[in-house]
Amino acid sequence: MRIGFVGAGRMGRPMVTRLLAAGHEVRVLTRSPDRRTGITGLGAVAAPDLEAVAAHADAVVVCVFTDDQVREVCLDGGLAQAMPPGSVLIVHTTGSPDTATALAAAAPDDVLVADAPLSGGPHDIAAGRLTVMIGGDDTTVTRARPVLSAYADPIVHVGPLGAGHRVKLVNNALFTAQIGLIAEAVRLAADLGVPESALMSALPHASSSSRALAGVAARGSVAEFRSSVGDFVRKDVAVARALAAGLGVELGVLDAAIAAAETSAGSR
Repeated sequence: MRIGFVGAGRMGRPMVTRLLAAGHEVRVLTRSPDRRTGITGLGAVAAPDLEAVAAHADAVVVCVFTDDQVREVCLDGGLAQAMPPGSVLIVHTTGSPDTATALAAAAPDDVLVADAPLSGGPHDIAAGRLTVMIGGDDTTVTRARPVLSAYADPIVHVGPLGAGHRVKLVNNALFTAQIGLIAEAVRLAADLGVPESALMSALPHASSSSRALAGVAARGSVAEFRSSVGDFVRKDVAVARALAAGLGVELGVLDAAIAAAETSAGSR
């Protein structure tokens, strides 16, 4: 397949590597000479602008950091409008379901749009085991699957367009709440005379273990782990809160636990 790619950074670069290894032709947006050299060194084609990224593409993958950047690239930059007939736009950035809807409205009628937020890190991409939660109809998911399968397993179809964002926002709210609960467990342990290091040496092997707890243990403390993931979860929690407020619903007990995580980060 001919694949355009925007956002070949910490997460995007290993995706490009896996796509190339799978035999796809990949054209990557690269505006600086240094990045151009790095991208062509991988075997991809350097594209100077968004129009060149979209040209003749069967699919375009967007993997930028924020929802605002997605809108800047796909709407203000005209990427969605420049997509060729029959192509699919795959957005990995976690953001608002409203953005996915806006992209679909801006794209030509014969262009498909999928919101496909992910869970995992560069090491998961390199191993081909990234988790992707994709929203879109069956035709869209079928069109996107050959691209995603180069670096993702499982690829979970969670519902129509926008559902991928909704599921990922719930996931990240829960994940952040778990960090908050771990912070409270560390506080309780300290009150009982147990240092955090001792607690973290035991809990990952016990019934309270989770991916969040494993991450904390690997980093050595709640504060260090929260620092390493803070930029990612902070922006996503803000989107989740805004989405819930707009619908007139609450995060409930999750919000209290998230507040504990935020407090632990502020007390480093």
